[in-house]
Amino acid sequence: MNKEKQMVEIWGDIVEIKSLVMSIIISGITTMGAYFLAPSNNKTKQLFFGLVGAVLGFVISALLIKPKRIILLEEELKKK
Repeated sequence: MNKEKQMVEIWGDIVEIKSLVMSIIISGITTMGAYFLAPSNNKTKQLFFGLVGAVLGFVISALLIKPKRIILLEEELKKK
């Protein structure tokens, strides 16, 4: 049985809803986790830690969620 994956268009790109939600959760956890690791009396460090957490979440999401695009070059289309 081949289930049809639910897709949604965001900013002109088509993405799978499951992957989108998973990446939002990963980024949210790493951003807030790093933010709360910073000293509570230092707003600059809180901002810096939060930004580092966001980048870390992006990297983790990029490694876990693989692209699902199929790209055909124009030359390949002419041969078929």
